[in-house]
Amino acid sequence: MAVDTANLAALIGSRICHDLISPVGAINNGLELLAMSGAMVGPELELISDSVLNANARIRFFRIAFGAAGDQQMGRAEIVSVLDDISKAGRLKFQWDHSEGCSRSEVRMAFLAALCLETALPYGGMISISCDAGKWTVAGEGRKINVEAPLWGYLDASDTSANLAPAQVQFAMLPVAAQEADRKVGFDHTEEKITVWF
Repeated sequence: MAVDTANLAALIGSRICHDLISPVGAINNGLELLAMSGAMVGPELELISDSVLNANARIRFFRIAFGAAGDQQMGRAEIVSVLDDISKAGRLKFQWDHSEGCSRSEVRMAFLAALCLETALPYGGMISISCDAGKWTVAGEGRKINVEAPLWGYLDASDTSANLAPAQVQFAMLPVAAQEADRKVGFDHTEEKITVWF
């Protein structure tokens, strides 16, 4: 049975994240042991520890955003845990405003939308994710919104002429994930807020 390109990319993403999460976790455990033994203290240990926590948070987030989705359910506690960790690690804060668990494919689309918003919030800000009557809204607020129109044209298929850099792949992946879920992606923005919905 042939595997289509989008699913193959998702499987590769899952494999990479799966293989990286264990060694990163092992490094974190080693740092905790060093700290407990007093063998290594100071700003160096803190810097390494912060970097490991950041890497772990990004891998967990990317595993959901870029990995294989399926109809598997995710509990609210698991989703919030991932978002809390990534909020601690960067300039963006994430808020999950949905009170229930949901399918992994829905969380994947929300995380891909959040990655799109990240590109528009160069100075950081708050990204809120909510669902009302089956319609998902991912909204980003910050002191400056920077929307590169050629990238955002991918989301509603109004313009797909831009060459995407690796850091922008989410703009191509979100519409594909939405199409698989029989949804359409839209977006809007002002000077201080940008919103994606599906």
